[in-house]
Amino acid sequence: MIYQRSSQLFIEAEKVIPGGVNSPVRAFKGVGGTPIFAKSAKGAYVYDEDDNRLIDYINSWGPMILGHAFPPVVDAVIARTKQGTSFGMPTELETKIAALAISMVPNIDKIRFVNSGTEACMSAIRLARGFTKRDKIIKFAGCYHGHSDSFLIQAGSGASTFGTPNSPGVTQGTAKDTLLANYNDLENVKALFEANKNEIAAIIIEPVAGNMGCVPPKTGFLQSLRQLCDANDTLLIFDEVMTGFRLAKGGVQELYNVKADIVCFGKVIGGGLPVGAFAARNEIMNYLAPIGPVYQAGTLSGNPLAMAAGLAMLEALNADQEVFNRLEAKSAYLENGIREVLQKNHVVFTINRVGSMISVHFDANPVVDFQTAKNGDNETFKKFFHGLLNEGIYIAPSAYETWFITDALTYEDLDFTIKAIDTVAKTL
Repeated sequence: MIYQRSSQLFIEAEKVIPGGVNSPVRAFKGVGGTPIFAKSAKGAYVYDEDDNRLIDYINSWGPMILGHAFPPVVDAVIARTKQGTSFGMPTELETKIAALAISMVPNIDKIRFVNSGTEACMSAIRLARGFTKRDKIIKFAGCYHGHSDSFLIQAGSGASTFGTPNSPGVTQGTAKDTLLANYNDLENVKALFEANKNEIAAIIIEPVAGNMGCVPPKTGFLQSLRQLCDANDTLLIFDEVMTGFRLAKGGVQELYNVKADIVCFGKVIGGGLPVGAFAARNEIMNYLAPIGPVYQAGTLSGNPLAMAAGLAMLEALNADQEVFNRLEAKSAYLENGIREVLQKNHVVFTINRVGSMISVHFDANPVVDFQTAKNGDNETFKKFFHGLLNEGIYIAPSAYETWFITDALTYEDLDFTIKAIDTVAKTL
């Protein structure tokens, strides 16, 4: 495929935007080459500025669960636009989508909308600290919760070692309150509690990780975290920005039957527009201003266009009793096809999948945490990525990102993808 116009647009973008992109992974630094500039999208396909059609497995990093330009969402946004795009005042839409979300997700009484997953996680941490009157949090290496200072921390050398900043601009003072644990390592988490008794406000976790590839929780891991939090008066925060309304109607809480104290949402809940949210039971959410002491605000929070898009998406998911079964069937079909052709071509690999999230790791060993995810052969991944791109398949331009399956994919699309992977595998 030819990407001449994308290449020229990237040159122009670099002159006025840092790195030519407004989010770093788009720059193709992890795979090399020039980013693809999108012009339009419909259903399972994205069309670039050179008029190439690509089968899309990014789907705006998750929200396009029912396909690009999903008609009910498009119609809802157009209708709301004609009535005004922003008021800075409450609207009935906010109450409607809040009530619907609460009805779909277990264990939440109230929800507050923000503008991104980063805002949702940042606000959840502040709320947890205010509610518990403690400062420290535990996060897991390889879990990404947005670019708030508290989350840009890399792992220390020991179980009770304070994190160190992973980005210039994050202070040591911020870093010292973030404790790093290894995903799926319960003993590591227990050691952090022992070393920081009565100091930990919350554990925050991607209950199914999506930022080191798709990494499922080991059997009983989430349940054990729940028990640890209960025993230590610590809140358990599920970052369901990726998994919420995707892996099940009620997200991971429903899928694994584990209760979180605070749940963060994004992606699907916005229907493709910039929306995030965080939710909890009444006693926690009532700590928020204006009725409680923990301050959180946002001029564009609850923006009517975003609320219209999100409401249309949640209504569609709530009304379709079979959508998650279809997504599971299509994702399993794709997984089995990938497995078959990679084995046939003697490629060393591991596949992880939970529902409609899937990732291919070029390593023979199980991928259960960030360290094992880093063991994959990135040079093979680069060849795999560009080979698929040349065949008309667009996956995430990073070995540490999950693929997102959309219900708009047909089995013909999946067969085309599997055939393309077979072609590329012969070159690896």
